[in-house]
Amino acid sequence: MANEITPFDAVRSLKPNVTFGWNPSSEEITGWDNSKGSQPSAADITAEVNRLQAIYDSKEYQRKRASLYPSIEDQLDMQYWDKKNGTTTWVDAVAKVKSDNPKP
Repeated sequence: MANEITPFDAVRSLKPNVTFGWNPSSEEITGWDNSKGSQPSAADITAEVNRLQAIYDSKEYQRKRASLYPSIEDQLDMQYWDKKNGTTTWVDAVAKVKSDNPKP
């Protein structure tokens, strides 16, 4: 896993408008604003960690592609010269990144 989703992330996702304290060493809630609803259970937090991690993992190909595409400036330059010269440099470059890193 390139990025591990934490229980803190899960609580923030489950209860985005609640203010709470967090102990990072024990990964436990230390305070909770009950006026915004009840605290999520450990099972709810675990399920949310798993759900968020699955979403993150499913987009690995997007993160790989983003780092491999030529810069926007280079892509615009490729498009200009392709138009001027009747070539397909830009299409070829983008197609290679996509084919080397396919969607799952």
